[in-house]
Amino acid sequence: MTTFERSAGILLHPTSLPGPFGSGDLGAGSYHFIDWLTVAGQRLWQMLPLGPVGMGDSPYMCLSAFAGEPMLIDLQELVKNGWLPEQDLRNHPQFDPQKVHYGDVKQFRMSRLRTAARTFFAGGSKGQMDDFHAFCKKQRSWLDDYALFMALITKYNGAEWSTWDPAIVNRTPAAMKAVRTELADEILFWQFTQWCFFRQWFALKKYANDRGVRIVGDIPIFIAYQSADVWANPHLFHLDKQKKPKFVAGVPPDYFSVTGQRWGNPLYDWKAMHEEKYAWFIERIRTTLELVDIVRIDHFRGFAGYWEIPATEATAVKGRWVKGPGAKLFDAIEKKLGKMPIIAEDLGEITPDVVELRDRYNFPGMRILQFAFAADTKNNFLPHNFVANTVVYSGTHDNDTTVGWFRSATEREREFVKRYAGTTGAEIHWDLIRLAAQSVAVMAVVPFQDVLGLGTDARMNMPGHALGNWSWRFSWDQVQSWHALKLYEITALTNRTAGDRLTLPAYPAGKAQP
Repeated sequence: MTTFERSAGILLHPTSLPGPFGSGDLGAGSYHFIDWLTVAGQRLWQMLPLGPVGMGDSPYMCLSAFAGEPMLIDLQELVKNGWLPEQDLRNHPQFDPQKVHYGDVKQFRMSRLRTAARTFFAGGSKGQMDDFHAFCKKQRSWLDDYALFMALITKYNGAEWSTWDPAIVNRTPAAMKAVRTELADEILFWQFTQWCFFRQWFALKKYANDRGVRIVGDIPIFIAYQSADVWANPHLFHLDKQKKPKFVAGVPPDYFSVTGQRWGNPLYDWKAMHEEKYAWFIERIRTTLELVDIVRIDHFRGFAGYWEIPATEATAVKGRWVKGPGAKLFDAIEKKLGKMPIIAEDLGEITPDVVELRDRYNFPGMRILQFAFAADTKNNFLPHNFVANTVVYSGTHDNDTTVGWFRSATEREREFVKRYAGTTGAEIHWDLIRLAAQSVAVMAVVPFQDVLGLGTDARMNMPGHALGNWSWRFSWDQVQSWHALKLYEITALTNRTAGDRLTLPAYPAGKAQP
């Protein structure tokens, strides 16, 4: 049994979209992509976490569990509002259309955001100012701490928060009052960025929803140490007297790494969370579900049991399994928020308690087709072994592209998938897209790289590698009209489009341009 509709979608983070300013954003490229999704019969747009990226430019190591990434703000909308001179967008570096170079992009975009903020606060209309202040009041539970945290990062030149002035580290009332006065203008700037992000995001989400496209968001189970949340709530984490992590998160040696993955996130003090009735986590889920229609919870197995690594260890090898909060957490969330549209990322070392927790709340789990051909026909990742309450992917952001995977697969794996799919493997990406669509899984999602048939160069992330990830972008020159037509046909024939329309839609010939 599943509570979701049979549907199909695309995994693509907004930073990967085309655009003139170094990365995709919430502007014209996003709207055009939604139009493309509707032509292709796709009803889901899955993204990575949307928070402000921190260490390693990773969306899974955000500076806040609640805030939006300022780099995603559409600068052209700020020009339309009169807050940014058009000339400021004409004079920009020649950005790489195939990769996001975060340092250069942040420098350009943040300078323009600062110009826009100065103009807004100097002469914004009464209606705009009222809307800004209403937003700040509504979101103050997290926004006040986030804006101050970012202002302090600027003050301390990006230093880790535990190295700041001890009175600020410990948030003594006198120090907090003084620094809020000292950094008042900088705090306003960071509040302005969030107002812009949320305004633009909700407009984009409405555009998608009005066209039958639902947004699938992503919540990492853990959060970054260098974040407003840990600084503001140190009692909810296992920290020592110097406010440093005692233990960090990760996973033991697995498919991706022989030394495991040492993520470095601080671990929650679930006892302290329970004493506060999981209020912080509930608010995190509630805020995310305002932004998206469905949420994927990354590393769901960590709620049943998680890998605890002493912070002094350089790898994830020497850790231990520790029992998680389990049903206590989700009962508390459900009591406050009701039934939740959650996808459980149940990959990795899955034990019966993880399955029991997932099924207790009827959350669909995940199946990755690239994992299906390494064993025998009993492999749970093979489509004939699926249950309907499943989300199937050809691969995820952590996998190679399907073309790259097939090229590096063993001869046995290649032979297995060719026989299973009844194919030569010449278009392996379409073979896996078709297998996903034909399966009983309620949702079938594929990375956009697989639709375009791209190789390893287009991979989004290499787990265990700290640098060189999250930067892939495409250009509209790579997208041909037949990509949408072919994907629509597969989607319609497998009953994943809205209604029963089987006639292929009209689509402009040649290159797809926004």
